[in-house]
Amino acid sequence: MFLITFAIIIINTYDKFRSEQLNSIENILQNTYLHKTLESISNSLNPRFEKINFVIGPGENFNNLLNKINLDKEEKKKILDFILSNKIKFNLYENQKISFDIDNLSNRKIVKIVIPINKKRDLVIYTNEKNSFSSIELKKELVLANVYRENFIKSSLYKAAIEKKIDPNIIVQFAQIYGFQVDFQRDIRKNDSFQIVYEEYKNDENKTVDFGNILYANLILQGKSLELFYFNSEKNKINDHFESNGQSIKKTLMKTPINGARLSSSYGMRKHPILGYNKMHQGTDFAAPTGTPIMASGTGVVLKAGWCGGGGNCVKIRHNSTYSTVYAHMSKFARGIKKGVRVTQGQVIGYVGSTGMSTGPHLHYEVIKNGKKINSQTLKLPSGKKLTGKNREDFEIAKIKINVLKSELINSQN
Repeated sequence: MFLITFAIIIINTYDKFRSEQLNSIENILQNTYLHKTLESISNSLNPRFEKINFVIGPGENFNNLLNKINLDKEEKKKILDFILSNKIKFNLYENQKISFDIDNLSNRKIVKIVIPINKKRDLVIYTNEKNSFSSIELKKELVLANVYRENFIKSSLYKAAIEKKIDPNIIVQFAQIYGFQVDFQRDIRKNDSFQIVYEEYKNDENKTVDFGNILYANLILQGKSLELFYFNSEKNKINDHFESNGQSIKKTLMKTPINGARLSSSYGMRKHPILGYNKMHQGTDFAAPTGTPIMASGTGVVLKAGWCGGGGNCVKIRHNSTYSTVYAHMSKFARGIKKGVRVTQGQVIGYVGSTGMSTGPHLHYEVIKNGKKINSQTLKLPSGKKLTGKNREDFEIAKIKINVLKSELINSQN
């Protein structure tokens, strides 16, 4: 009984002591001054790993960014030497976003740099296991989405498309597809309409960063539908738009090699606006603002890209053994356009100007058939290829899938 009584006394005494100690510790932890002291110490400590995001400003270069993140001379020299010795090329432009991952353990060291190359790829420079730098180009993870739009045309296709928030790149692609048989200046009337299904790519922020193909297009002119379906066959190297019967929309030459222009002077006799006397006008003039893109009306090889006297800056293209075209009075040539370069139908080759003997910005367009200049507006162009055999069967399947997709997109909007 004595031992039991003694044990109970000891346990009670220990519990009381422990309780007093816990209360004392709790009072200390709740002390306001201690809180402020700990918070001050915590705020004064830099995290080991730090992510710094930059938006490139006017006139900034890569060296400016390295100075902003306060690297020591050795680390800065190390990254610059790596870029120079490995001939790593990248462009910096205003509003471009670049990120740096920094390790603050001892001296500030670069762990990773991410530089966007384009909308689909990033250049990543990183510290490897040997404590030196390596680089790699990474493809961004983009999500493909299909978009359906339709609208009535009140004044122009461009305005009708913009009303439905269609990106200008898609509008240009749409115009290029139909440019082989539709003159957008003269063939479109008020209350004509269009339907379109196209691909767009979104990043992890759900922002549209790029566009794919136009899968379906329907231009309804005076009640007549011009339906086009996209068909791709890598095996047979087919990547084009076809009418519902499998006929390619492409002709030998585009009817109009410029969008949004008006016909200002037709082929034939006229009083020359500068020379002042009647002279045969052996081309077609399209009035348009300076800088308006000019497209190659057909696939071919550039025979000339330079000064053509009264024609100012001009481009001449040989399309085949029969046809050549000339584009005159350009303000400038598109990048890479020079003699001997092969261009594709619809590719931008230059921009509207008023060089040479010209009274205002316009495109002077000539079509030459077997060495003779002819009227491009009355020219009957041969049709493109028509799908046959297995290609036609595959096209019919692709057409069914596109029609189903279009119906689903329309229903989802409703």
